[in-house]
Amino acid sequence: MNSRLTRRHFIKGVIYSSAAATSGAGFYLANAASNRQPGAVERLISINVNGRTRRVDVQPQETLAHTIRYRLNLTGTKVSCNRGECGSCTVLIDDTAIYSCSILTHQVKGKEITTVEGLRAADGSLHPVQQAFIEELSPQCGFCTPGQVMSAVALLRANPNPTREQARLGLSGNLCRCGAYDHYLNGVMRAAELIS
Repeated sequence: MNSRLTRRHFIKGVIYSSAAATSGAGFYLANAASNRQPGAVERLISINVNGRTRRVDVQPQETLAHTIRYRLNLTGTKVSCNRGECGSCTVLIDDTAIYSCSILTHQVKGKEITTVEGLRAADGSLHPVQQAFIEELSPQCGFCTPGQVMSAVALLRANPNPTREQARLGLSGNLCRCGAYDHYLNGVMRAAELIS
């Protein structure tokens, strides 16, 4: 028996061992999902954003704000304080205004998420709140505007005819560095007229 290792035998051995390792890894990966430890978080999830189901790979500790901006490229949602204090990242989750930096993406599976991009009608026309904010010259620098818009939309869906004080309370979670609060309130009151 010739025990000499030739170049040809060496290459064949590498190819066969690689194929065996690959098929073994494939088998392992295919079964890994079914053998997930209790409490483990799946990475590839489906979320409903602006009426469309999107598959996205998220970290277990990833916030919805991060997923929206950096994975789905919906940059209308701003991230400012990233601590749930300023309201720049406000989105609607099942028609409720929520700071998207204070909720994990894994917590919104099965819920309807609406960002500022999702407010526009199919024909391209703006939502009444967006239109009213333009007409009232509400934004100054504009950084807080998407959060202000989303809070106003949530308010008007819950109460289509608010008083000015109710509107003030509805927007109270949104900080404006420019101090344009009265302009935003004027926009909410005008939007209420447009809606009714």
